[in-house]
Amino acid sequence: MRNSPPRASHPENAVYESFFSLEHKPFELIPNPRFLYLSAAHRKALNYLTYGIRQQSGFILLTGEVGTGKTTIIRSLIKSQLNDVTLSKIFNTKVESQQLIEMILEDFGVRPSGKDKPSLLRELNDFLIEQFSRGRQCVLIIDEAQNLSREVLEEVRMLSNLENDQQKLLRIILVGQPELKALLAAPELLQLRQRIQVSCHIPPLPENEIEDYITHRLEFAGNRNAATFDPGAFEAIHHYTRGVPRLINILCDYLLLDAFANETRTITAASVHEVAGDLNFDNQYWNPPAPPQEDDIPGCQSKTVPLASARASAKITSLLKNLNGRLKSLEDVLPRLEQIRIPPAQDNSGLSKQLSSFQEGLQGRMDDMWRAIETIAEEVHSLKLRVDVEPPIEEAVPPPAEVPDDIPEDIPEIASVPAIEKSGWLKRLIFKTS
Repeated sequence: MRNSPPRASHPENAVYESFFSLEHKPFELIPNPRFLYLSAAHRKALNYLTYGIRQQSGFILLTGEVGTGKTTIIRSLIKSQLNDVTLSKIFNTKVESQQLIEMILEDFGVRPSGKDKPSLLRELNDFLIEQFSRGRQCVLIIDEAQNLSREVLEEVRMLSNLENDQQKLLRIILVGQPELKALLAAPELLQLRQRIQVSCHIPPLPENEIEDYITHRLEFAGNRNAATFDPGAFEAIHHYTRGVPRLINILCDYLLLDAFANETRTITAASVHEVAGDLNFDNQYWNPPAPPQEDDIPGCQSKTVPLASARASAKITSLLKNLNGRLKSLEDVLPRLEQIRIPPAQDNSGLSKQLSSFQEGLQGRMDDMWRAIETIAEEVHSLKLRVDVEPPIEEAVPPPAEVPDDIPEDIPEIASVPAIEKSGWLKRLIFKTS
């Protein structure tokens, strides 16, 4: 994370600010409330939070994907709405219940003197009563609450029982990623769920708000006309960032750096694709997607052709390897049969039993081989029915009956694709700033 926004008047810190006539870096990752863009979802969440605080609701729940602006909204709420309250903010949530209570007391400005949980709870209750007598409301904000264990969440619920005859002494805001909702859905947390009176979720920005978001950031950095974005550039930015504000900031920061290196104030869709490719954006900032289930995507059969082809290839390869192993077993048996000689004038009953046993084993292996061949045919037919498209333009898999005996045991690995060479914009930047 970078330091506080540098001024353009300090050339030792500025990289492209003076070129674009900016006072600050517009796309810093610090959750600065001054740069908060109030989309429809962000405005709704902020109004809900303000209402929950003013109406003295018990629990308030705020969720959102990573990088959607939850912390920025909380800081904006603190700055604009919580000046007259006593506030405790907890950000380190991988703690035990007693550690959490100690952290709450310390953030309220109370130095814990007790060594056990009952003593800590008594100190917290005394502090809340004292603040109430002074006419001040106490608010606890727990960020990254999805990291709390169920036991600690239950302890947090118990904190809401600190009350007098008139009202709750502590307002609690739980902030976390969508996993927090799944955690709260546990049966043993039913009482906590029932106490959540205000709940809101922040989704990523839709494509039609990308332009407004970027313009808003540039305006608060000192120059809303610092750069000209082609219409296709906004679509490309949304494609790579999926509307997540943090990722928009990362990509746009590099886009301005690229424009500065090329001495241009125009950002095109082509430059977005180039910079995103240099950053390996999809792999760097997103987890690999889970393979979709073809049956769960109605009307999208054409998109599942590569996936179905890959699965068909994998299944056929597995069956062929199994068949190859059985053929090798037959090859091992046949030489032993050829070496058997009938000695003259001896009792052949034992040999006959042995030959019968070999014959039965050989017949069984042959039956298994044909069953494997039939399985291959059924799998191929089933996959063709499921995909219901023309077969991919690749070398066809030979029919199982024509499989050669010398199929290799190990399938050679596909050669790794060479890394894409970085474009010249970074070299140009180094040359320009040197």
